Amino acid sequence: MARWRRMMGGLAAALTVAAMGTVMQTSPAAAADDGPQKVVGGSRANQGDFPFMVRLSMGCGGALYSPTLVLTAAHCVNRTGTNTSITATLGVVDLNSSSKITRKSNYVYRAPGYNGNGKDWALIRLSSPVTGLATLPIATTTAYDSGTFTVAGWGATREGGAQQRYLMTATVPFVSDATCNSSSMYNGEVIPSDEICAGYTQGGVDTCQGDSGGPMFRRDAANAWIQVGIVSWGDGCARPNKPGVYTQVSYFSSSIASAAASLGG
Repeated sequence: MARWRRMMGGLAAALTVAAMGTVMQTSPAAAADDGPQKVVGGSRANQGDFPFMVRLSMGCGGALYSPTLVLTAAHCVNRTGTNTSITATLGVVDLNSSSKITRKSNYVYRAPGYNGNGKDWALIRLSSPVTGLATLPIATTTAYDSGTFTVAGWGATREGGAQQRYLMTATVPFVSDATCNSSSMYNGEVIPSDEICAGYTQGGVDTCQGDSGGPMFRRDAANAWIQVGIVSWGDGCARPNKPGVYTQVSYFSSSIASAAASLGG
C-alpha cells in the first residue's frame, strides 16, 4: 500500500525540476473540479507566516531545525551518509519566486534502526547556513501533544492530485492513541509511543502526498511556534476515520538533539 506521504518515482523526479523553478500545478480542469487550490481542506499561506518551512527536491517537506539542518521524515531519505543530491528551497510560499533561497545538502542522518515502522525522522545538513529565517524549535515534553495543530506543505490538495506551487496550510485536531487505534480507524497499526494522530472523524482536512517530512506545529505557552509532529503516513488523504499519522517529536527529542549536535547544528 502506498501510504507514505511522499511523492515517489517519476513525480519525485519532476519535483527536482520543480525546486529549480518549473513547478507542477493542478490542471485548469482539475482546479475547476476542486474549487480553490488548497491543502486538503486548507488555504494558501501568506508570505512570512511560516518562515521555517522547507521544500525538498525528492518530493518531501521539512522544517528548519537550525541554520544548517532540516528536520524531515526518515522515509524521505535512503540512508545515513554523505548526500549532495537534495535541493532545499526556503524563505518563500511561492516556489517560483525570485526571492527563494536554495541550498544543496551535504549529509543525511536517518534515525538509527528505522525500518519503515516508527522512528520516522531524519536530519538533512545543508551545504551552508541559512540566515535571516526563523527556525522551528521541537517539543521536548508531551505538554503540547494535544489540542489543535497547524500543518503546511506543497503537497497534493486532494488524494492523487498534483503538487502545488504555493504553500498551503490547514488546522487539524488531536486524535487520541486509543481512538486512532480503534477498529474503525487504524486497528492497532499506530505505534502509541512513536506516533501521534490528528484529523477529523468526518475527514475533509489532512496532509497528503508530497507533504511527508513537513512539520505539524502549534503555539507554546509563550505563543511561539513549536513542532510536535512530522508528517509520516495515512490511508489516502482526508478520508473519514483515517486521520493523518505523524512522528511524535517529543518522544525523539533527545535523539534528534544529539544527532543535530553531532552534525554541528
